[in-house]
Amino acid sequence: MSSEGTVDDVAPPGADVASVEARLGYHFRRPDLLREALTHRSAAHQRSGGSGRRGRQPASRRGAGSNERLEFIGDRVLGLLMAEWLLERFPDEQEGALGPRHAHLVSRPILATIAGTMDLTQALDVAEHEARAGVRQVANVLADAVEAILGAMYLDGGLEPARRFVRSAWNDAIIAQARPPKDPKTALQEWVLARGQPLPSYRTVLVDGPSHAPRFVIAVTAGGQSGEGEAGSKRAAESAAAADLLRRIG
Repeated sequence: MSSEGTVDDVAPPGADVASVEARLGYHFRRPDLLREALTHRSAAHQRSGGSGRRGRQPASRRGAGSNERLEFIGDRVLGLLMAEWLLERFPDEQEGALGPRHAHLVSRPILATIAGTMDLTQALDVAEHEARAGVRQVANVLADAVEAILGAMYLDGGLEPARRFVRSAWNDAIIAQARPPKDPKTALQEWVLARGQPLPSYRTVLVDGPSHAPRFVIAVTAGGQSGEGEAGSKRAAESAAAADLLRRIG
C-alpha cells in the first residue's frame, strides 16, 4: 500500500469487530474494548478536536481514548503468559537461557509479524493524514496494537482467552527456537572483538511518549557502520539497535 493517498489508505478502519474477533478466535462481551485496542492515538486526538482551546492537552490526558492504556497492560499480560509457557516448554533451562528466549518472543519484530499474520493493518483506526503517510504499516504501531488487543482480551475475559491466543499466534515462533537466541548486544560485542575492533558505542537519539509508555530510540555504531532501534525501555532499544546493525553487517 503506498503512502500517496490511495483509496485503501484513507478508507475508514475496520472497526469491523466481528472480522477481527474471528481472527482472534474470541468473542468480546465488551466490543468497545476491542475498538479501543485498535485506535491509534492520532485518531483519538482527531476525534477530541485536536489539542483543545488552549492548544495543548494536559500531559496526563495525552493519548486518551487511544490504545495506549490497553497496550500498557497487554505488555504485562504477554510477559507473564510467555514466561509461564517457556517454563512449561523448557523445564530444564535456567534464567540465563529463558531470558533471551523471552526477550526475543516479546520483541517488537515478533509482535509486528503476529500483526501481519492477523492482517490487522486495515483494522487500525488512524487519522486520515497518518493513514496517507502509511502509519498502518509501521512495525511499532502494529506491535502496539497486538499488545493492546491482549490487554483488551484480559480485561474482557481474564487470562485464559489471552493465553489461548498467545499459544496459537506465537506457536511457530516458539517452535523455531531450537536453541536460546543470543542477545543481540552480546552477539555484536563478540563480532567486533573477534575482529579486533573497538566495542560498540550506543547513543540515545530520542526519548518521548507518556510516562506509562515511553519510547526510546537508540543508535549504535560499530565496525564503521550504524544501526538504530526503538523500544519501550532503553535496554530493549539498545538490543534492537544491535540487532539492526547485525543485520546490516551480516
